[in-house]
Amino acid sequence: MDQLNFIFTKNSFHIDEAKDSAWAELFKENKYTALYELGFKNNLKGLTPSAFYLYQLSQKFIEVLSRSPELEVAREETIIELSDDDLDYLMSMIPFAIGTEYINERWIKNIIKHLNEQFKKDMTSYKGTVQMYLQEKSQDLKAAKRIYFHLVENEEDTEFPFAFLATYATKDVENRIVHMPLKHALIEYKNDQKQLLDLLSCLNDVAQKIGLIAKFMETGDLFHPIRLTSQEAYTLLKSVPDIEASGIKCRVPNWWKKKYSSVKINVNIGEKKPSLLGFESILSAQPSLIVNGHALTKKEISELLKMEEGLGWLKGQWVEINHNKLQQLLEQMEKYDGTITLKEALTKTYISDEDNVDVDLGVQISNGKWLRETLGQLKNPSKIRNKAKPKYLKATLRPYQKNGYNWLNQMNDLGFGACLADDMGLGKTIQVISFLEKMYENNKESHVLLIVPASLLGNWSKEIDKFAPRMTYHILHGKTNILDEDCFATITTYGMALRNEYLQERVWDCLILDEAQAIKNPGTKQTRAIKKIPSKMRIAMTGTPIENDLSNLWSLFDFLNKGLLGSATDFKNYTKKVQAHPEYITKLKMMVSPFILRRLKTDKSIISDLPDKMEITEHVDLSKRQIVLYRKEVEKAEDLILESEGMERRGVVLGLLTRLKQICNHPDQFIHDTNFNPKDSGKYAMLKKLCETIYEKRERVLVFTQYKEMCEPLSDYLESIFHKKGYIIHGGIPAKKRTEIVDKFNNEDEYVPYIVLSLKAAGTGLNLTAANHVIHFDRWWNPAVENQASDRAYRIGQTKEVFVHKLVSNGTIEEKINQIIESKQELAESILATGQEKWITEMDTKELLDLFRLDV
Repeated sequence: MDQLNFIFTKNSFHIDEAKDSAWAELFKENKYTALYELGFKNNLKGLTPSAFYLYQLSQKFIEVLSRSPELEVAREETIIELSDDDLDYLMSMIPFAIGTEYINERWIKNIIKHLNEQFKKDMTSYKGTVQMYLQEKSQDLKAAKRIYFHLVENEEDTEFPFAFLATYATKDVENRIVHMPLKHALIEYKNDQKQLLDLLSCLNDVAQKIGLIAKFMETGDLFHPIRLTSQEAYTLLKSVPDIEASGIKCRVPNWWKKKYSSVKINVNIGEKKPSLLGFESILSAQPSLIVNGHALTKKEISELLKMEEGLGWLKGQWVEINHNKLQQLLEQMEKYDGTITLKEALTKTYISDEDNVDVDLGVQISNGKWLRETLGQLKNPSKIRNKAKPKYLKATLRPYQKNGYNWLNQMNDLGFGACLADDMGLGKTIQVISFLEKMYENNKESHVLLIVPASLLGNWSKEIDKFAPRMTYHILHGKTNILDEDCFATITTYGMALRNEYLQERVWDCLILDEAQAIKNPGTKQTRAIKKIPSKMRIAMTGTPIENDLSNLWSLFDFLNKGLLGSATDFKNYTKKVQAHPEYITKLKMMVSPFILRRLKTDKSIISDLPDKMEITEHVDLSKRQIVLYRKEVEKAEDLILESEGMERRGVVLGLLTRLKQICNHPDQFIHDTNFNPKDSGKYAMLKKLCETIYEKRERVLVFTQYKEMCEPLSDYLESIFHKKGYIIHGGIPAKKRTEIVDKFNNEDEYVPYIVLSLKAAGTGLNLTAANHVIHFDRWWNPAVENQASDRAYRIGQTKEVFVHKLVSNGTIEEKINQIIESKQELAESILATGQEKWITEMDTKELLDLFRLDV
């Protein structure tokens, strides 16, 4: 099971790409059979977070199954239903992994149903007892029994305040499963001593461990209702783990199961707002002893110390009294009394080396009024008071984007680093631009450094020009290697940030990383260099903050809020605890959740706020080679356009148009070469940026091109990004083969990442709803044709939002025609009538030359 990752889907899960192994083959053959078998394995180590979660889920099923009192009677008719506590436990253990947004109680119940069917299938053909079956499946698993121990309060009797009863499962005359007092078993099985001995055998095991049960068996009281003193009840309560380990299910009061009866230290931190904000803020720490949420007075503590050990009645409830533990708690109270930094407060119950000691002693940290409200707002940005929209922002934010804008401002006010981790397509860029515009409005002397992949320089430039035209910015890239001191925002690339150490000499007001997964590896020179850049506020933008590898999370937070997750060694040791103590993953998620804002396309509140199909124009910069070829072709054609007319002129224009589109795609398409080096094409760089995020989420994409000769090169490049081959559909693919491709692509149980499609061949007739991303690698410039292609994914049967990405090369004819179509609706409509590109040939010469000229 080592290094075996799983992807969670809307209704189930499937294995991710993995090295060949016996378990991998089992899961590929029948995932539910493999998961069922996994639950019987003991003490598996080294599992990935996704595999460990499924292991826990299967083990929980086996645990509940083995303790079912009617199991031997019901056999294959047994239906396992998890309790609310079981569901809460499994919900709290959800890991950081791909697709975990789909996991809810309905999802868990569906998996349990499939496991139940595996058990039923086995038991239908099994001839022995269920006990024998379970013992064969796992020698370490205690055999299932049919006995229950019940302990209830008896409020009417002060001398014997508890009552005890042993029951067993059987069937009544109508063949219904019922629970009867144990004495009835002596009557039911009086003529079948073997059945009786099988039923009662577990009692001998318990009697050897617990003297009180042995006493009840010797006197025969075990077969009748028994009144118990508080001390006898306390003895049974403490023995519950040993009793249940023998296969007997215990039903005890909730206040014991949930540890309400335990006396704990509660340390109340951050009741009032500190005078200074940031992670070094000084907060008050006020410890107190509590029982079930109620603080104890000094007098009540004194009374507890005078009581006998066991169960005592205090504040209208039963309380566990342990003198040694009380003394330790009183000593611990002095340790926690005083003040604490905000960073210490947040890490105390999560990463601290003292964690195990404190948990054993019953120390819990609670947030005071100010800290509780503040963290609550950060976890739920809709509760943050609205920040006034920037006066000159030329954008209408969707409600969830307004929440993101408010959250970023709140994080800045508090002095916290922020990870904006919305899914791709939900508008991280516009939320950050809105935040920056507000910062610029408040103080134009501020300085912001924005580090992005080189392929996104053009996108950021276009977006700022469009939405915040008054904001001053400077692009630090290539030969432009000098800071513009008068500009508010400096936009540079990860490569430039590594090479230009002078960026570390200024304390920036805000440092922003787009595609922040670029620093996920803490050991690289690039990551170390970027973390050295000083700033008052830090923002990381990423659509995939943590997927299966928790070391990525540490590196991200080492940049955002250094020290919050301890040192790299501390965090590595902490992650090792997760497998032994699954509750640690819950603690970690609670720890980081205020500092990560993640909205998902699957979230119904987000979906209701989105159009069914979002169209996004992705602006791309040409490579140096593309620029040279583009200008050369335009220069060669200018004289021909001026000198020709009529059909000859139309031929020149359409020929040039085709050549320029080919150059914008990739120079090797234009010169008919076969190398297709990704570095030579801006579109290849953008395709990689988009598809890397799609791959991290294991989503699926359709890539459309109008050129059949581009299908193979694109597929080869996509295979290197997705680490798996997808499919190609063009006019040369037979109809039968297309049907097979569609079926495989839409199959949830096997990940097929992409299909490259020629626009004409795949524009109609295909149902490809497994994809929720569509990329138009080159433009047809006919909205009807492009929409028809996009609707291969956006059609009946699609359950996800569809994101349509249209690649447009900056400064080229692609961008200019895109602007014309977007700004002139009547022209767009005329294109629908006339068809693809013929309308361009009807332009006058000046318009035509302006259209073809490269503006970079």
